[in-house]
Amino acid sequence: MPRPRKRLAGAAKPDKKGPAGKRTKTKNPGEASTKVKNSSPQTSTSKNCGKNLSKYWLMKSEPESRLEKGVDVKFSIEDLKAQPKQITGWDGVRNYQARNFLRAMKLEEKAFFYHSNCKEPGIAGLVKIVKEAYPDHTQFEKSSPYYDPSSKEDNPKWSMVDVQFVRMMKRFIPLAELKTHHQAHKATGGPLKNMALFTHQRLSVQPLTQEEFDFVLSLEEKEPS
Repeated sequence: MPRPRKRLAGAAKPDKKGPAGKRTKTKNPGEASTKVKNSSPQTSTSKNCGKNLSKYWLMKSEPESRLEKGVDVKFSIEDLKAQPKQITGWDGVRNYQARNFLRAMKLEEKAFFYHSNCKEPGIAGLVKIVKEAYPDHTQFEKSSPYYDPSSKEDNPKWSMVDVQFVRMMKRFIPLAELKTHHQAHKATGGPLKNMALFTHQRLSVQPLTQEEFDFVLSLEEKEPS
């Protein structure tokens, strides 16, 4: 029985491989029944991406109102907390590499919920994967901003996963602070030297190494730099 869902608002802008992941609030007509064809993650995003060993992720969503084809795509971590069982489908991704990362996700893997395209971008909280990749039904909905007439139900191009709220960060970790560490680590060889948030910032779904994930978590306990 399908769960009620509120559509998310992805943050990244399009790149040459197709529109980036953006979410929208639309009614849920039920999950598509077709199977997703297997597709391995592309290997060009960063040094850690090609190994297909990532168990940690960063997923972008827009916390401020913005209309996409007449639909408000706003969806913050507070909106996720308000969902039934604090679960939603992460739909609307329209970038092939981001889609492949969705398809690589496994149950219980953790992801940072990142607020993007807003006054103060940054990491707001933690979510976990509670359903692995399945066809994104919005690709077949003509009323959806993310309708894709080239996608067929017997061979869907786009996938989604279900995520569940885990917790808020102990403090909001702003993009500016992460960028300061990234720039310093490029010189020193620190954990964030190759972080995809800066090397491939257009992607709305990004892998993290355990080293990157652990370092960002450690920032919760520190005063802002």
